[in-house]
Amino acid sequence: MIKVLVTDKLSEQGMEVFTREKDFQVEEHLKKTPEEIKKILPGFQAWVIRSGTNATADLIQSAPDLKIIGRAGVGVDNVDLEAATKRGIIVMNTPDGNTISTAEHTVAMLMSMARLIPQAMQSLREKKWERAKFTGCE
Repeated sequence: MIKVLVTDKLSEQGMEVFTREKDFQVEEHLKKTPEEIKKILPGFQAWVIRSGTNATADLIQSAPDLKIIGRAGVGVDNVDLEAATKRGIIVMNTPDGNTISTAEHTVAMLMSMARLIPQAMQSLREKKWERAKFTGCE
């Protein structure tokens, strides 16, 4: 049995990846302080974090059974890579996890710029309705 600690909120689909594996014992401990995490970590072989948790050297040292730290997201800037490497702990992330959301957001921002939505919104906040100014029909 592999004990998996999750200290940041994952989507339902993300949690399902772990909970459907019969060889994983998954525990969620969300919104914990570093001191609380330090008490929880011993005995876990895997640790899943997002951007809300920092895997510091102190926390890594407190987990003698830890074999892997998985960052659900881009980058591993919140993981002390030197401390993990010294302990032989594998550190991985999911760099492609947000590509669709990022693309959607980029297209939305381009549309917003093309249609002058921020300017139109400001005009409305000022209790004006300058429709022609923002539709190119002046």
